[in-house]
Amino acid sequence: MTLLRRELGQVLRDRRRTLGRTLRDVSASAKVSLGYLSEVERGEKEASSELISSICAALDVPLSTVLGDVSTRVAASERMSAPVPLPVSAERELAPASTSARSAA
Repeated sequence: MTLLRRELGQVLRDRRRTLGRTLRDVSASAKVSLGYLSEVERGEKEASSELISSICAALDVPLSTVLGDVSTRVAASERMSAPVPLPVSAERELAPASTSARSAA
């Protein structure tokens, strides 16, 4: 099952690392504790919209961009976990149900 907080955390972590910034640096800019930011990035905490907005501002990335990236990751995860229909033999579909009852008798 896809958890939104994990996907959001991964997007934020990827962005921070791409910028070459440390947790300490971003936590100070976003005015959030280092430990809490780390938990958000690991998907362990459900961050409020205000906190997410603050982290996005600290990373100089629009909230809409982060949410778009999260949406893309969730969609990919859903495609990977979607059930795959199996082909059904035409013979099995056409065989009457009473045939198995007769052969058992």
